[in-house]
Amino acid sequence: MTHPALHELSAVELVRRLGRRELTVEALVRGLLERIDEREPAVQAWTCLRRDALLASAREMDRGPTRGPIHGLPVGVKDVFDTSDLPTEYGSPIYAGHQPRVDAAVVAQTRSAGGLIFGKAVTTEFATFPPGKTRNPHNPEHTPGGSSSGSAAAVADGMVPVAFGTQTVGSTIRPASFCGTVGFKPTYGLLPTVGVKAISYCLDTVGLFTKTVADLGLFTGALTGRPLEVPDAPTAPRVGLCLTPQWPHAQPEVQALFARLGGEISRAGASVEDFTLPSPYEKIHDAQATIWDFEVARCLTGEYAMHRDMIREPLRGQIERGMAIPWAEYDAAMALAHEGRRRFDATMGPFDVLVVPSSPGEAPKGNATGLPYFNRNWSLLHTPAVHVPYGHGPNNLPIGFQVIGRIGDDARTLACAHWLQVHVAGMGHA
Repeated sequence: MTHPALHELSAVELVRRLGRRELTVEALVRGLLERIDEREPAVQAWTCLRRDALLASAREMDRGPTRGPIHGLPVGVKDVFDTSDLPTEYGSPIYAGHQPRVDAAVVAQTRSAGGLIFGKAVTTEFATFPPGKTRNPHNPEHTPGGSSSGSAAAVADGMVPVAFGTQTVGSTIRPASFCGTVGFKPTYGLLPTVGVKAISYCLDTVGLFTKTVADLGLFTGALTGRPLEVPDAPTAPRVGLCLTPQWPHAQPEVQALFARLGGEISRAGASVEDFTLPSPYEKIHDAQATIWDFEVARCLTGEYAMHRDMIREPLRGQIERGMAIPWAEYDAAMALAHEGRRRFDATMGPFDVLVVPSSPGEAPKGNATGLPYFNRNWSLLHTPAVHVPYGHGPNNLPIGFQVIGRIGDDARTLACAHWLQVHVAGMGHA
């Protein structure tokens, strides 16, 4: 049997080998750097890597005791997270060379848990729409999505086993779908956003990219201290198959996937029924757009006032549009969001999770980041969301589905997504 290369191993398997000292941190770092040397010219996932410092840190970890539950695990960091030892430029020329003095909270938590910060990954400008340099690792002529483009591409291409992203609209789930990796938008607030460049104080959420859902449970549990590791044999979930009001935007490949998905989930042993969101939720999509525009304008007030000419379109236009939104319109959208969150537990009824589309289809050609039709609802509702890769579209690019859980029910959402990844998508073993 051919043994997988280091860049093909899941975080769960790497942590096991590192913990048993069957694998040195230095050997792992060297293996991943070789992968980056091979693939980075085509993918362009990184803004900053410091090889000598990485190798020195790896050797120090190998000489010392185990530092935590993810000892030696390399982690990529989207370049909107402050890092004390690497520049943080937020994808904007305004912050060229900017060097924070303190780590973002989740970066500090990662180091405390034994993780090794590997480098800074490309983001779109201020985690909005103007794209960065990253290309889709499956086909460089197609977008990797946004705004967590570098993080998604780096994990999908085996450059690093785990990477941080963010999601305010669809910036974790959509690039996970386009690049073919697992993506996780936890419940709003599960992972702190302190030290992450804010663009929406009511929506910004720290996200993650990994190879498997089990990796998400391991890593998120290590950071939070919560019991989030997925069980070895999770119970088959009760699934609501929900096309959502945005279904008309689904491309043929996603339509075909969802036409067969219910039967496949049922044959795998889970309970599955079609589910339709009740009518009040039809307005959630537009409410999210209003809140996002309004809050982007306020979060970037200083940059717009002092460096307007250095902000690219369409972000500059979005800021101006957001400034023009009346308070009453914003307040009405916020009221709709609060009511939707309050009712969501009951709305889900008997289901453990909903399975919904992650994106309209496979990654479109060009570097525009794609459209977040199937992401806005869940970002506004603050629910946990997991993208599970499954299948390919007509251009042989990845597609998949999104698993939605109740607000705060991240452990069950991860367990159900793990079951679906293993039993339906046929993936996810360590």
